[in-house]
Amino acid sequence: MEPLELAVASPELQDRLQALDVRSCLGCGACASGCPIPGTPGMEGFDPRVAVRLLAMGREAEAAASPFPWVCTSCGRCSHVCPMGIDLTAVFSLLRGLVPRANVPGTLEKGVASVLETGNTLAIPLEDFLDTLSDIGGELAEEECPGFYVPVDKQGADLLVFLNSKEVFGDFDDLKWWWRIFYNARENWTVPSRNWEAEDWGLFTGNPDVSLVLARRKLDLMRSLGAARLLIPDCGGGSYGCRMGLKTCALQDPSRQVDAVYFYDYLLERIASGRIRLDPTRNAGRTYVWHDACKHGRELERHFGKGYYDEPRAILAACVGQENVVAMDPDRANNYCCGAGGGNWPMPFEKESAAHGRFKVAQLEACRADVVVVGCANCRDQLQKRLPRFYPGRCRYEVKYLWQLVAETMIATPWSQTEIEAAQERSRLQQRHFQAELDGGF
Repeated sequence: MEPLELAVASPELQDRLQALDVRSCLGCGACASGCPIPGTPGMEGFDPRVAVRLLAMGREAEAAASPFPWVCTSCGRCSHVCPMGIDLTAVFSLLRGLVPRANVPGTLEKGVASVLETGNTLAIPLEDFLDTLSDIGGELAEEECPGFYVPVDKQGADLLVFLNSKEVFGDFDDLKWWWRIFYNARENWTVPSRNWEAEDWGLFTGNPDVSLVLARRKLDLMRSLGAARLLIPDCGGGSYGCRMGLKTCALQDPSRQVDAVYFYDYLLERIASGRIRLDPTRNAGRTYVWHDACKHGRELERHFGKGYYDEPRAILAACVGQENVVAMDPDRANNYCCGAGGGNWPMPFEKESAAHGRFKVAQLEACRADVVVVGCANCRDQLQKRLPRFYPGRCRYEVKYLWQLVAETMIATPWSQTEIEAAQERSRLQQRHFQAELDGGF
């Protein structure tokens, strides 16, 4: 047997690894037993245990140079079962951070550069952003919500909302689900005109400094707009990255704490208060299952003491009736990742991502749900677009966002003519304001 080749990590890296307690690893393999990477084509010889042992031996460059840090979806199943409590998702994020930025795969680093420079990952100019909100908002006003418009940079709003670039870039109809809810709940809300990106690609690239910048921007917008609460973005990576960034900001400066609310809690609040009224009979005759997003469940539970398991199930039951809800096996903290987490939706490891999803496909076949309900944009895209291509004939389900289901089940509460006219006047004033900004060269 050849002797193991040992190396010495840099002092800074040694400190970070020591803080993560990597050397307490027992080598038991519990992490690998729950990970989808073993058995994934092209990943032979790699699993979480191998990566940790390489780090423990000072061979971090070898681990970082492999596809493992990127193919890993950061789902947290490894950390969840580790008997020593090692935060393995943080360890593997550290590996991503060791990779030279020029070697970050796919479009991730380009997205980081774009969001730092332009305020969103797709570099959508201000004029195009405002035009999209005006056009899609105008469509919604004509279709079913007279008087609706998207309030931008509104002072003193109760809720500050951030958007996903891909929705503003092309998935226009997905914008309308939340807008319908805000309209019928008569929400006092706003979106910022700049730095409006919800996604946190700093988390995807292993760059906590970027996550911190994005969190500070959100805090600065909260202050400058005088908003009461920040709506935590829905995407698992975006929401978790935002929450971690806000936590770091508060630790550095306690005066920078803000009131933030997860969309699950927000929806439950509005349903309980009667501002959102539901008619579950609209969904009769079909079965529904909730897919636990990794970052909303395991990772929040680990880092903040609470995972969102009960809240989405309560909202789902209110929409469709408990008798029409089925469960996956396993579910909650033991549920499997869809395969798109950790930036795996936009990265060039499509085959590996689809292979991760083999467990999810099997779960959904077993529970036979007609509709899979999700709380994450990447989960939705993976289940709806990628997995059916790689597993033809096996993905016999429809996919809906939880807020889409709420919007479809919601009983409309029409605005009065006075409310409509007042909103139309506010819209005209907003359009004149931003036209003047654009004409002035902004």
